[in-house]
Amino acid sequence: MPDPLAYLGEQLQAWREEGAYQRLRELQSACEPVCRFDGREVINLASNNYLGLANHPKLVEAALDATRKFGVGSGAVRTISGTMTLHLELERRIAAFKRVEAAVVFQSGFTANAGTVAAILGKEDHIVSDELNHASIIDGARLSRASIHVFPHRDAAAAERILAGLNSQPGRKLLITDGVFSMDGDIGPLPELAAAAGRHGAIMMVDDAHASGVLGRNGRGTVDHFDLHGRVDVQVGTLSKAVGVLGGYVCGSRNLIEYLYHRGRPFLFSTSHPPAVAAACLAAFDILEGEPERIANLWSNTRYFKERLSALGFDTGASETPITPVMVGEAKTAHEFSRQLFEEGLLATGIGFPTVPRGKARIRTIVTATHTRAQLDRALEILERVGRRMGLIAGPGGLCYPER
Repeated sequence: MPDPLAYLGEQLQAWREEGAYQRLRELQSACEPVCRFDGREVINLASNNYLGLANHPKLVEAALDATRKFGVGSGAVRTISGTMTLHLELERRIAAFKRVEAAVVFQSGFTANAGTVAAILGKEDHIVSDELNHASIIDGARLSRASIHVFPHRDAAAAERILAGLNSQPGRKLLITDGVFSMDGDIGPLPELAAAAGRHGAIMMVDDAHASGVLGRNGRGTVDHFDLHGRVDVQVGTLSKAVGVLGGYVCGSRNLIEYLYHRGRPFLFSTSHPPAVAAACLAAFDILEGEPERIANLWSNTRYFKERLSALGFDTGASETPITPVMVGEAKTAHEFSRQLFEEGLLATGIGFPTVPRGKARIRTIVTATHTRAQLDRALEILERVGRRMGLIAGPGGLCYPER
């Protein structure tokens, strides 16, 4: 009998031949600056654990305490019997942290974006979206059945022209951008976009997944970074990156949050977070507010690493944040670069189409607050050696690395 899924194997083989096939690497230790992957100790420049909270003792202890008190699961979706005291406490804490009326936690940042866009708009409405917005925004826009209008990356003037052209059209308008773009590490022009949304009566929404815990006072995100409190209607954040645990959240007005209680499909149809997750997230917010030096160290490491990469001759694109791409062009080259880096003791993932446009493949690196300078120097040594060997940067030459 013919295999009706044979075409999947054919596509996988085509990716292997193109050099675009990727095998999942197995993490065999805690997520730290140096980890064990596939039996090898490597410097980890591939995680979103910006502040090193994923294995922080205070988060671990909070998770253990909550498990002992409340068990390992809630047993239901939030609207039936799965709303626990810890969930409500976490949402109140997020709302206070973000300085808004209310917040709701979703199972992931992806579901927070997709579920919110799909819930608040319908087929008679319009979405104006940056061309490099995250896949979760794209999926949410499609699910909403609203008309989608895409503007060139970070082009606020183009976004406003689209909004102006929609003034005579019926339906609501949503203007949406990433706060920090996950592949290029650049920051969305939120002040200009918020002003345009205000002039044309549009809903302003920002996905702050990679800005949460990174930008703004104590990591409050791009709204705080640009002092736009009260001018962004919908803020999405994550609990899975700098916060170090799992989940996403949406915050804004009380009406927005109560509406999502009733119409946010991922919220309605997914079991709520285990108590351990909510408790660990609460502990993470204690650290965000009580240890601002972590964010300061993240940025110090980021500046150091970027400067050294540029000095070596690597192209880091338009990055303004700890997300620092090393641009190489073709996906096959990026994956081979990543493979050779790993063999030398550095994990930095190759990323190509469809995650990024064809011809714009790169190695994406992310330094964290907990990397030491010695670890960063070692990573730079490996990047330099492999980059010269592959002809990605010119040689001879290079940086002088301190004795360790």
